[in-house]
Amino acid sequence: MFIPEDVQAEELGAEARQELRGLPKTLADEVARNLVMIGRTVDEDPELAYKYAKVALRLASRVAAVREAAGIAAYMAGAYAEALSELRAARRMTGSSEHWAVMADCERGLGRPERALQMAGADEVKELDKAAQIELRIVAAGARRDLDQLDAAVVTLQVPELNSASTNPWVARLRFAYADALAAVGRDDEARDWFGRAAEADTTGETGAAERVAELDGLDFTDALDEDAEDDEDEDEDFDGEEGGDDDVPEAVDAADADADAEADEADTKAEPVADAKD
Repeated sequence: MFIPEDVQAEELGAEARQELRGLPKTLADEVARNLVMIGRTVDEDPELAYKYAKVALRLASRVAAVREAAGIAAYMAGAYAEALSELRAARRMTGSSEHWAVMADCERGLGRPERALQMAGADEVKELDKAAQIELRIVAAGARRDLDQLDAAVVTLQVPELNSASTNPWVARLRFAYADALAAVGRDDEARDWFGRAAEADTTGETGAAERVAELDGLDFTDALDEDAEDDEDEDEDFDGEEGGDDDVPEAVDAADADADAEADEADTKAEPVADAKD
């Protein structure tokens, strides 16, 4: 796997670098650079990130940070079985339940929503921080929807944290999930309100809440950076503008009608002598 020259092992977090110290220096640096590449690519190209993760696994599968990174990359790439396996391995190595919500969502991805709900009620939940607990609640609501328990999904998300004044990303994600659950049961007015509140909390546009608000309001949300949309607008201008617009069309039609009338008059003139001959 190609790694740009500017990627340095020192970019890796201190905790992960500490775990790599048991490896030979050259090997540790190579593993670290692959882990850095996972971090650089996982959001925009998870498939590529997973490839870097596989390289890191071949080099240092006994390092917990490697198993954890591989698990997250696999999850983002939709390889849920592999993700679950790697995250379980990392948990055995570290004893941490940090990625419990991701593991539960992997169960959903594998078509096992009942297991995800079991995990949502397990003792490990008590070990999670607030962000991870909220993520797990969102996963549990998704599992309810997988089981066609739409009203239960709404209830699952009815928690005080919906009104939190925190600026943490989980606030927007929780509100969006709640709004989406409301929309699924036909409570559109409430859904619109909560999509709006999600958009207010979503400073990075991660959830797409603003687009959902526009959709419910019947607005056509156009991405200003979408080149295809710009092309469509240009085509519309060709029809509506001065040079190639609708104003030119009647003139062309009138000209065609005039030619047709002239031909008809000429035909009538030629036909008259025939009529006289019959008389």
